[in-house]
Formats: sequence, C-alpha cells, structure tokens
Amino acid sequence: MLKVDGIDVFYGNIHALKGVSIEVLEGEIVTLIGANGAGKSTLLKTLSGLLKPKNGSIQYENKSIAGKAAQTIVKTGISHVPEGRRVFANMTVEENLELGAYVRKDKQIQKDIQKVYETFPRLHERRKQLSGTLSGGEQQMLAMGRAIMAKPKLLLLDEPSMGLAPIMVKTIFEIIEDINKNGTTILLVEQNAHMALSVAKRGYVIETGRVVLTGSAKDLQASEEIKSAYLGG
Repeated sequence: MLKVDGIDVFYGNIHALKGVSIEVLEGEIVTLIGANGAGKSTLLKTLSGLLKPKNGSIQYENKSIAGKAAQTIVKTGISHVPEGRRVFANMTVEENLELGAYVRKDKQIQKDIQKVYETFPRLHERRKQLSGTLSGGEQQMLAMGRAIMAKPKLLLLDEPSMGLAPIMVKTIFEIIEDINKNGTTILLVEQNAHMALSVAKRGYVIETGRVVLTGSAKDLQASEEIKSAYLGG
C-alpha cells in the first residue's frame, strides 16, 4: 500500500530524515518508535504533504505522492491525525466532523457522522459543545473521528496517547484496533512503546533521522536493545 524509499527531508539546514525507507501493507498497523526529535512526526508530515522530501520516493497504491499538496493526498485516501490533536476550538464537535469530510462529494456524510458517534459515544453526548471545552481524551477522539470522516484507507496517527490518563490511553488504543479491524490501515507514531507494540504487527525504530531497526512487533518487544531504550527494562 505504502512504500517509502530513501527519503531525505530538511528543515532549513537541518537534515531531519536521512535516507528513510519503510513499507506499510494493506490491513496492517505499523508503528514508528523512537525518542523525541528522532524524526517520527517529520515522516508523517512528509507522507501527508505538509513537508516535501528533497530526495527519495513515496509510493502509495503504486502512484507517486512525494511532494504533492496535502489536500491532494487526502483525496487519495490518506488522513493525518497530528500530534496535539489540533481540533478547531471555536467550532462544535459536529462542525469539526463535518469539516473532516470537506473533500467528499457524496451524500453519505451525515450517515458517516452517525458511525463516528457509534465509535465514540462520548462525542455524540457533546456534539453541540465547543471543541475547545473538551477534555484531552475527548479532543483526541474528535481528532480521530474528524480524520475518519475523510474515509481514509490509510490513517496516520501521531502520538494519540500524549497527555492522557492511563484509562483513557487504554480506551484510545482499543478504538485504534477497532478502526483497523474495520478495514483501515494504520501507521502509528507513539511515545508509549509498550502500547504501540501491543497493537502493531510490525515496527520501525528511528534514531536521529534514520531507521536503525525493524521487525515484527513481537520481535521488537523481545529485543534487549528495545527493552533497555524504550520499554523501561
């Protein structure tokens, strides 16, 4: 589904991604783990068109998307839930969801909003509430629901558990698994390596802009190197 081959990305003179290559197969949950500043979010921003690679290729469903505009990439079937949620605080929950469907021309939008409410019942309870007044967990649910409204085939999730209480983290990851089981492929960036590897099929470890290790989630969980660096043991 997605094949990234040798991309280099710069912030000015800073070489943020250095020859990064990853692959995501249809139906998988694949996770990117690494320390803060390793380049994980930069990779997602590049895949969603917010940044442009200087070198390398990005193939999505056998078509090049490297350097294409973000709105064009959304139309191909890729949605990005950014770090920090980024909901529209002065709009209601329902207005945020409607905005998530802005690239769509079909007549199923209201029906799909109801499906989002089935997935996230708390959003239905707060559908007329301003998004800026929601809790952090509720805002994360809204950010994910808004992304789903674009009907993505591939969902890019950046730090969905950041700042959330443990019980809410558990809920969010259960929903991530449900979204995947319902047919959406997921590329997940997550600081909580325990949780990420518990739901993912495969993973990549990124350090200082390079992929330094890859393998099945099970193998990465068993790796002494990964345990020491990211799993607290």
